[in-house]
Amino acid sequence: MKFDIVSRGDHRSNNIKSTMTQYLTDFDLEYSEEEPDLVISVGGDGTFLEAFHRYVHRLNETAFIGIHTGHLGFYADWMLEEVERLIIEIAKTPYQVIEYPILEVTIRSKTGKEEDRFLALNEATIKTAEGSVVFDVDIKGEHFETFRGDGLCISTPSGSTAYNKALGGAILHPSLEAIQLTEMASINNRVFRTIGSPMILPKHHTCLLKPIVDRSFLIAIDHFTQTYTNVKSIQCRVAKEKIRFARFRPFPFWNRVRDSFVTEGDRTKMDN
Repeated sequence: MKFDIVSRGDHRSNNIKSTMTQYLTDFDLEYSEEEPDLVISVGGDGTFLEAFHRYVHRLNETAFIGIHTGHLGFYADWMLEEVERLIIEIAKTPYQVIEYPILEVTIRSKTGKEEDRFLALNEATIKTAEGSVVFDVDIKGEHFETFRGDGLCISTPSGSTAYNKALGGAILHPSLEAIQLTEMASINNRVFRTIGSPMILPKHHTCLLKPIVDRSFLIAIDHFTQTYTNVKSIQCRVAKEKIRFARFRPFPFWNRVRDSFVTEGDRTKMDN
């Protein structure tokens, strides 16, 4: 089996990467940055997102697993004190693959010649530095509303605990094949109206955002942001690709939610 390790870059994470690389190669596994079967993220959720985007072209062949060297996150099954056990598991035990849906974002230009397609593990956000975002929102080919406000967040179930939650969105179990559309400070008065609440769309429902006002947009795919001009439309839907997690033991999603947001004592103990 081929593997790669993506480190956060701090001293502790780099040491773990070095140790794991040495031991796994001693167990006759092959280190490969080009075609890994398994990618090990060492750091935080940001490091995991970096690993995902580094190998986004290999989602059908590559599985991911995370080790946290900081606070407990949603993409890590393993903690610092468990590294030795994980090395043995990887070397000796076939892992189970768990697949979760991700988001596809297609940005089309008014020229008709340019089309950018991205995949997001957490979310896509659309904002502008030129006043309010104004979009016609089409769902499944029909006009739903005209949105005016600070922006929109379109999240995956896996990413529903991230920026989406901070905006008041719902937490979805990551196995659900859906996306969630959540507003950022929408304008609602006698003249302008939006739904005013998050919407969950199943995989066969496509959301199409069509700018009404000609502005530049700041579009973030996970934590990568670009500026776009002359945008004709932004299409969001459940991607045909999925992320593949390598699991050597169960780690229930709702336990992660409880430990991260509810159980203060458990979180304090982990931070120490």
